[in-house]
Amino acid sequence: MIPRYTRPEMASIWDTDNRFRIMLEIEILAAERMAAMGTIPQRVPLTLRKKAKFDAGRIAEIEREVKHDVIAFLTNVTEHAGPDARFMHQGMTSSDVLDTAFAVQLQQSADLLLRDIDAVLKALKKQARKHKKTLCIGRSHGIHAEPTTFGIKMAGHYAAFARAKERLKFARSEISTCTISGAVGTYATVDPSVETYVARKLGLKPETVATQVIPRDRHAMFFATLGVIASSIENLATEIRHLQRSEVREAEEFFSKGQKGSSAMPHKRNPVLSENLTGLARVVRAAVIPALENVTLWHERDISHSSVERIMAPDACIALDFALVRLSGLIENLLVYPDTMMANLEKLGGLVFSQRTMLALTQKGVSREEAYSIVQRNAMKVWDSQGRTSFLELLSQDEAVTKALNDNELKAIFNYKDYIRACDVIFQRALGSK
Repeated sequence: MIPRYTRPEMASIWDTDNRFRIMLEIEILAAERMAAMGTIPQRVPLTLRKKAKFDAGRIAEIEREVKHDVIAFLTNVTEHAGPDARFMHQGMTSSDVLDTAFAVQLQQSADLLLRDIDAVLKALKKQARKHKKTLCIGRSHGIHAEPTTFGIKMAGHYAAFARAKERLKFARSEISTCTISGAVGTYATVDPSVETYVARKLGLKPETVATQVIPRDRHAMFFATLGVIASSIENLATEIRHLQRSEVREAEEFFSKGQKGSSAMPHKRNPVLSENLTGLARVVRAAVIPALENVTLWHERDISHSSVERIMAPDACIALDFALVRLSGLIENLLVYPDTMMANLEKLGGLVFSQRTMLALTQKGVSREEAYSIVQRNAMKVWDSQGRTSFLELLSQDEAVTKALNDNELKAIFNYKDYIRACDVIFQRALGSK
């Protein structure tokens, strides 16, 4: 990812030096177990702990000659560690180191992303509770439907990110596997206990059947999960973008002092953060198909997955990390306008009570079909007047309505209390507290 959308915490996970540090730790841990078994001299892991180092620039220089990254890495470590380095990598194959290191990097990334999601959840919970009973219009197909509350909107997004957190925790578990099983994964040249030892030390678990690589269905699951999280980000960002439209203006992104929205129009306050999140979500989702295609490899292994992962894994993790942090700040500082919400709610002259009117008529013995027709013919007059005509007034003048409902019964329909009476139930389900 370009620096503009890269946070240092995630960048450091995918930094070349971090990758080599993990690879070196894997080699030393494997040597520790081999020394304990008597496969290599007891002094070797001690020597490696003391002397083994690497230089990324030197590794790149060696790789240009040998055309093999792991060999270049081992060669450079040997330059620092001396003769005992010949016992390093005993019976192991490149994928043992690369795939296990990749698992650790994905683990580290998941841990950071989980913290990011927690920040989003905290911001959403705060807004949900603050606006639990802040009435606003609910929309279906972009058209006024029935009243809801802004708090319920936020609680719905909170629930989505709570699910995202659980999915990511599971995906983290899926990719937390280690392979130290040698060429084609048969343990012919390395004892399985080496893998068990390395896995335990790194907080991983041994891969069930590694062939020569960790099966890529695990990684596909991980990146598919990132894609779903990205879609939840875009879903919330799109809602904010709509609410910030000049014709709606029920909520908007915080606009700081000195901020400018347009090079040409000084009045502009644009939803730039939400739009940015929409774009970043596309980048993260773009990793899903390549990750799925990486599942299919030739026989026990090939490297068709390698180039894909070296590009899309850091990019997807870095982009999602940036997006989640941006989203939590956006929600934390979101400007909400309850008065505008109420004005929009009442914009269509009471049409939001059409269903309640229809149901009230059916309760008085009118068939549903007839009740629908009665309500609709009055509603369309209000619609055509763009809300300048009162729906309640028209209904009170319709003989078919007044025959079934008296004046008090009709007026009782036009209240908002029923739209907030289940807030406690919804919030208990979503936020887990009253």
